[in-house]
Amino acid sequence: MAEENAIKISSLNKTYENGFKALANIDLEIRRGEIFALLGPNGAGKTTLINAVCGIVQPSSGQVLVCGYDNVTDYRAARAAVGLVPQELTTDAFETVWNTVSFSRGLFGKARNPVHIENTLKSLSLWDKKNEQIRRLSGGMKRRVMIAKALSHEPSVLFLDEPTAGVDVELRKSMWAQVRALQETGVTVILTTHYIEEAEEMADRIGVINKGQLILTENKAALMQKMGKHQMVFTLRAPVTAVPAGLSEYDLSLAEGGHKLVYTYNLNHDTHDVSDLLELLKAGDIRPREIESRQSSLEDIFVKLVDAR
Repeated sequence: MAEENAIKISSLNKTYENGFKALANIDLEIRRGEIFALLGPNGAGKTTLINAVCGIVQPSSGQVLVCGYDNVTDYRAARAAVGLVPQELTTDAFETVWNTVSFSRGLFGKARNPVHIENTLKSLSLWDKKNEQIRRLSGGMKRRVMIAKALSHEPSVLFLDEPTAGVDVELRKSMWAQVRALQETGVTVILTTHYIEEAEEMADRIGVINKGQLILTENKAALMQKMGKHQMVFTLRAPVTAVPAGLSEYDLSLAEGGHKLVYTYNLNHDTHDVSDLLELLKAGDIRPREIESRQSSLEDIFVKLVDAR
């Protein structure tokens, strides 16, 4: 029976010689075929965790299994199962796209496979650039080359460390589509990102890391349902100076100089009925001209989690 988890991390710690604790007792399982987004502020430990899994950083203690292989005792097999796209654009400036991607495949002892290289370049919209020197490419194209290099040896797991940093919005959305296409082929994708909308758009599950500690892992939809606040914004026909006393049981606040009344609630835990609130507003001669519904974004939730630590 195949290992269910692509990645299994147990009690992982990393303390540097200067005493800085970069990772603190990390336990994490990432299932095969999912897109997992790791969120955290700068210096939270995202890149250190990725590098520990890929065998670039040696942890102080703990264990990492990649597709069932221990990345210390069976390093070669574990590393071969992983493709890594680092933050830095480290490419062979004077080499062609085709040659550098083909060379990366050879580094893993894989036999030449021009068909696979061709398909990889085509999937990343690089085929027409295959004979270009990398130094002549745009930043976005260079990042695509980095992804192609990481996929050259047909890994089961792909790590994307800030994959769309410095990439314009149009190209970012194009790369999201390409990552989803990779997932459909069975590749497990783990990405770190500063773009909250990237995680919200793509991820199946979210992990939040802060100060070296994994403070939460949750299915994205469940996280947003559990922690997401809903708001109903009433634009009033005439402004009010205070929330009416008879509405104190509702979480109401004024906005825009009393022209708007904002009702904040949690869909799962709030027992109040919006229709009752509307009746009470009408009874108090407060008549909304417009009603707008809002829901917390993943960014709101992320900021709340990090600020609470």
